[in-house]
Amino acid sequence: MNSFVWYSKLIKPSWAPPSWIFGPVWSFLYVTIFISFGAVFLKVIKKEIPAIVILPFVLNLIFNAAFTPLQFGLKNNALALVDILLVLATLIWLMITIYPHLKWVTYAQVPYLLWVCFATILQVTVTYLNR
Repeated sequence: MNSFVWYSKLIKPSWAPPSWIFGPVWSFLYVTIFISFGAVFLKVIKKEIPAIVILPFVLNLIFNAAFTPLQFGLKNNALALVDILLVLATLIWLMITIYPHLKWVTYAQVPYLLWVCFATILQVTVTYLNR
């Protein structure tokens, strides 16, 4: 069964957004992530901020990239839930870590944080409803 067909058949809460909303939201967020994370990577490369600052950014990118294969490839709601919790945790960590160095990067993550909080609640709910 196609993974998107599989997902469409899952029980979802009434407040779940329509599937067409995810593309535009993630497109906006990925542009923001690319610009802001890119600025951090550049500052690290130029040795303007400590290299350790980049750790939560790298982990966040890894966990973010892992979500789709876990959710739609493996069709595993529980693993996707663990992953989105790691996305959320590393996002909060990176916002706190970069704030003393590049405050605008922290502020630029607010839409990402709001969406990931919403997505986390949605994933918790979908996982619970389909246990």
